[in-house]
Amino acid sequence: MGQIEQGLERALRTRPIPSSTEARLRFLLTTHQGSTRKVATVLGVSQRTVQRWVTKRAEARRPPGPLQVRAIEEAVLARWQPRVRARRRAQAETEGFVFHTRARFGFAAPAGSSDDPRVRWITQDLPGEVARELFAARDAGAGEQQQTVILARALGHAYFREWGRRAHGLHVAFSDVEFADFSIG
Repeated sequence: MGQIEQGLERALRTRPIPSSTEARLRFLLTTHQGSTRKVATVLGVSQRTVQRWVTKRAEARRPPGPLQVRAIEEAVLARWQPRVRARRRAQAETEGFVFHTRARFGFAAPAGSSDDPRVRWITQDLPGEVARELFAARDAGAGEQQQTVILARALGHAYFREWGRRAHGLHVAFSDVEFADFSIG
């Protein structure tokens, strides 16, 4: 998961995801009404394995392996705050969002301009159309590169060309993203 994808995920949540594997397992059990069978089905393991992970007896407890920890994390991410996520996504798509980033920006511009790429801190308000395009690309399985292209085009128009008032024909190159955060509402 790239920086942009992580930033989108953080923006859609209002509470942090449980950090420990035990807390994540408790959340999955709560979500599935305490049924270890349902949790086992979701994670692709046996019911007995889930029972070993969550037992209160220390001598019988077995920690999940790295692959199972990743499966638990993905299952929690998929089920964490679904209504909040839908509401915040709808809000971003209608009202827009503020994009905060530190990344390398370069330009393809006419002769005489400074087109050397350099690291910049940028905070820019972007419209809901950009949010719709980003979420549609993410839903279609677009990777970090395609999402970077969408944001470069939006930042080029909003930040560097000031909504079409200057620097016509400037093409923005956006790379080496150190962080990408989104503020909704």
